Amino acid sequence: MKRVIKIGGRAQGDPRLIVQIAESIRAGDALAIVHGGGDEVSALQRRLGMEPKFLGGRRVTSAEDLEVVRMVLSGATNKRLVARLISGGVQAVGISGEDGGLIQAHVTHADLGRVGGEITVDPRLILHLWRGGFVPVISPLGRDADDPNGGGLNVNGDDAATAIAIALGADELLLIADVPGVLDDARTTIPQLDGVAAHALIMSGVAGGGMAAKLEAGALAVRGGVPRVRIGDLRAITDAATGTRLVLSPVPV
Repeated sequence: MKRVIKIGGRAQGDPRLIVQIAESIRAGDALAIVHGGGDEVSALQRRLGMEPKFLGGRRVTSAEDLEVVRMVLSGATNKRLVARLISGGVQAVGISGEDGGLIQAHVTHADLGRVGGEITVDPRLILHLWRGGFVPVISPLGRDADDPNGGGLNVNGDDAATAIAIALGADELLLIADVPGVLDDARTTIPQLDGVAAHALIMSGVAGGGMAAKLEAGALAVRGGVPRVRIGDLRAITDAATGTRLVLSPVPV
């Protein structure tokens, strides 16, 4: 099974992660891992006297911020995760969305700055690594499709994972969160959501910030033809019954 898994920065230090990834590979899955690292980016920004800013769960990124994002995500965070995976017996290779023309995007919201939307993915690098038996570990940056010099863009990790899953024709997109799934206002996991219900949760404020971004990305993946899309915690990597599954909204008759 072809699976794209987005792992947030907080989950990367959990000792269960490597075990779950290795078990998925032993089951025969071809994995592409997209990682975040927003907390580390924000921490370095603050050390450099730069205050992190967010709109709708997405990081506002100036040209100076982009250099910090690249330094953290494509540098320390990516290589640390790759090292942990290799130590756990996973043949991981760290790459950036800027490498091999993997991710191209456009600046679509000026108020977000150097943030990429309308993402296109060339999956050949991932497929090449899969053929060699490797697990690509991808930092979510991309090239600016409108810049002849190929300037970089910060791409939301959930958006990047969604675009990669669609381009690969993946069997599943799994967005890992710090909670067991999408929670209702009683903090109970919702087992299944369609696009209409997901939008209602966002508009009501029940799902905000990073979870709102995951719901928006997951709904796009469903519309893009990914047959199985889930939001859940690390258990969801090996337990298909956990998390919240996103499905197409019913068609009015």
